[in-house]
Amino acid sequence: MKLNKILATTALLLTGLTFTACGTKSANNAQVENKEVRVIEHAMGKTEIKGEPKRVVILTNEGTEALLALGVKPVGAVQSWTGKPWYKHIEQDMQGVENLGQESQVNLEAIAALKPDLIIGNKMRHEKIYAQLSQMAPTVYSDTLRGEWKENFQFYAKVLGKEKLGKELVDKFNERIGNIAKTAGDKLKTEISIVRFMPGKTRIYLGDTFSGTILKEIGFNRPATQKGTDFALEIGKERLKEADGDVLFYFTYETGNGEGSAREKEWIEDSLFKSLKVSQKGKVYKVSDETWNTAGGIKAANLMLDDIEKFLKDGTI
Repeated sequence: MKLNKILATTALLLTGLTFTACGTKSANNAQVENKEVRVIEHAMGKTEIKGEPKRVVILTNEGTEALLALGVKPVGAVQSWTGKPWYKHIEQDMQGVENLGQESQVNLEAIAALKPDLIIGNKMRHEKIYAQLSQMAPTVYSDTLRGEWKENFQFYAKVLGKEKLGKELVDKFNERIGNIAKTAGDKLKTEISIVRFMPGKTRIYLGDTFSGTILKEIGFNRPATQKGTDFALEIGKERLKEADGDVLFYFTYETGNGEGSAREKEWIEDSLFKSLKVSQKGKVYKVSDETWNTAGGIKAANLMLDDIEKFLKDGTI
């Protein structure tokens, strides 16, 4: 009898353990099944994203700024166009982030080694490697990288499931734009010229550029030659008159070999440049290439607004 009782008790215990194990397994399965699956439409098609991505790889400079602003630290990112390897205004936030090479030439092996659960790229930059990236993790692309930084930012917020925060940050930026426009008043009539010096090139920046878009949003006037909605005009010295205006802001792209700075010096000191009305009025100012152009994201956009507020206050504009 005692033996039968022991056997019966053991059988009940085993049955209980089996049910408990099955229950736990079922609960775990339900938890996995309940992970939200979102379908994101993007520049390359549609991609499913399950749950909240934890290991995000970002392949554009503006995208890096977007992630940081949205409270997401990427596990890997392309290096800043200038900086070692990050722009000064984001380097503190990027400590420990894996450098994945240049935006125009990403390191695929380094991306794979990170085992990401989401990759964010850009069609203009990375169309040819979309298939390879998609094999590593769900991959989504923004479309272009010129004046559309705000649209791209809202896209990144949607991809990360942070649309509410994204909207709040855009609304706050738009509020700043409105306040600056109100403060500027009649100064909005000022014709602002934008010029960039690069190794071997000089460009006038038009409407479809990072800084051009922001100036247009505020409502500033541009010289007649710069009111186009294209990206930029590449000019020789014979076309310098097209760079004239009431105020000229210029920035210089320096790759580290001094060529950008050398071109800046050559052009600024040229008699044709000095003959411009804006030069003769002493209204030529150098601004940061990274915040007025190269970084191209929401953090840089707000830093550019800081500059504009300062320029309005001190009479530069």
